[in-house]
Amino acid sequence: MRPAGRTRAPRGQGEALRAEILDAAEALLVETQSEEAVSIRAVANRVGVTAPSIYRHFEDKASLMFAVCHRQFGRLEVELRAEVAGESDPVEAVLACGRAYIRFGLEHPETYRIMFMGHWELTPEEYRHEMHSGAFLALVETVQAVADAGRLRPGVDVMGAALSLWTHVHGLVSLRIAKPSFPWPDLDDHVEAECRAIAAALFT
Repeated sequence: MRPAGRTRAPRGQGEALRAEILDAAEALLVETQSEEAVSIRAVANRVGVTAPSIYRHFEDKASLMFAVCHRQFGRLEVELRAEVAGESDPVEAVLACGRAYIRFGLEHPETYRIMFMGHWELTPEEYRHEMHSGAFLALVETVQAVADAGRLRPGVDVMGAALSLWTHVHGLVSLRIAKPSFPWPDLDDHVEAECRAIAAALFT
């Protein structure tokens, strides 16, 4: 029996329903602060459809969580590229990229947990795809611009620098999410100090 308030979607509107499902899953993550609470049944109830309607788009909870992550990675890429576009100095562009990453993670803590701190592991093929597309590619391209300007420190290569930057900003985000009661310094000051520190270690 279909839940009240929802009729079968007209032919051709499957993508709209898929987007509603993803919206509902993200909303539940934020509200419950727990990926365990985001069940297929809970998402179906939020959207107003039956569980089988969810399964027509996602074969299980893991595939739904992967889709949530994929959409968030797309949003992260858009934010990183937007920040970089406003900087003419390549090192400042990297700093802008780092700030944008940290801001995104702290503004979306529950989806960030799924993206980077959860147990939804990628396959080797999926990792190769992530390394050559999306948000990570935006970071690599930003570091490449620094290399093209001759401002990488001796012994530092583009991929190594990109991985160091990612490790550094992820550490800040994950610790602030995991330990919110720790007496952290002012967020803006903390972000600026950490971004400048890693940039000084990698760039001239």
